[in-house]
Amino acid sequence: MSTHAHGIHHSIDYVELPVTDLAAAQAFYGAAFGWEFVPYGPGYSGIRTAAESGADEAGGLRLAESGDVTRGGPFVLLFSEDLDATLAAVRDAGGEVVEGRYEFPGGRRVHFLDTRGHGLGVWATSGG
Repeated sequence: MSTHAHGIHHSIDYVELPVTDLAAAQAFYGAAFGWEFVPYGPGYSGIRTAAESGADEAGGLRLAESGDVTRGGPFVLLFSEDLDATLAAVRDAGGEVVEGRYEFPGGRRVHFLDTRGHGLGVWATSGG
C-alpha cells in the first residue's frame, strides 16, 4: 500500500471530522477501519490510518457542538509552502479569511470561505 504524502504545496493534507462523542467516534473508526488515535487533550485526537507512518496524521477528530456536526461536516486543510502568498491568492480569487493566522503544534493555520461559502483551512510549518 502506498503512503499518504504530506506537505505537498496546495494539496489536501488533513481532514478534521467534527464529532459529539470523541470516545465513541474513536471506537467506531478504530473498529471499522483500524485507525489509531493520538490524544491532544479532551477535545481533539489526531487520526493515523494505515497510510501514515511516524508522527504523520491523516486528520483529526474534533469535539464539536451537535449543530456544528450536521452543519459543518468535515473540515479540509490544504498545505502551503508560503502561507502569506496562499492567503493573497485566496483573497484575490474572491475568498474570505474568517480566522486569521494562528499558531498550533504543527505550525501556523488560517481558515477561509471559498466563493460558495465552503469553509477550508490552509496550514504551513512555522517557516512556511
